[in-house]
Amino acid sequence: MRWHRVILVAIVLSGLWPLSCAQIKQISDTLANLQRLQFKLGSVHEFRLVGIPLSDKSSPSDFNPLGDGLKLLDAFRSNKFPADFVLDLQVRNPNDGTQGRSAVAATLAGLEFRLLIDEQPTITGALDREVEIPASGSTTTVPIRISLDLYEFFGKQGYDKLINVALAIGGKNGSASRLKLDAKPTVRTKFGLMTYPGRITIVDREFRN
Repeated sequence: MRWHRVILVAIVLSGLWPLSCAQIKQISDTLANLQRLQFKLGSVHEFRLVGIPLSDKSSPSDFNPLGDGLKLLDAFRSNKFPADFVLDLQVRNPNDGTQGRSAVAATLAGLEFRLLIDEQPTITGALDREVEIPASGSTTTVPIRISLDLYEFFGKQGYDKLINVALAIGGKNGSASRLKLDAKPTVRTKFGLMTYPGRITIVDREFRN
């Protein structure tokens, strides 16, 4: 049984019964459309490591050894390596009315997630605002601010590992390819909030739902 049918049964049993056949079909079609929301990781920007911007740096040699280099070493020796950046989440609602159903916009009401870096689980977080996803098939970009201490998760692997991880994500040639979001979306509809019954893994290679 597909998940939107499970939710439909729950709606009926929760007190909205009796419903007409037309109402049941309308709810079922809406839930089926919402299942098709698709998610993908976009770009990483505004990456700062120990307060140092990385957007113009490609390798450890790009850090001034007497300035930023000393600042990074001091942070590592104190067992703290704070990083913050913006990760763009791309959301697509392909329900544009071309497949026999009415176009239905959806509102992304919440997104509870855990960030993975190189398959290593790190921090948890949640989307702090609602975002409308139009039923146009276009992509909506939702910026998510990320803050974490890289030392907590990679410090035992050494100073060079921390620097290279940070540059691979937020440096001049950085990308979200080493990131994943293990996420559980919640969508607001005219029937109320609908939370995905299972979790999804969001990556930068393709849209997933």
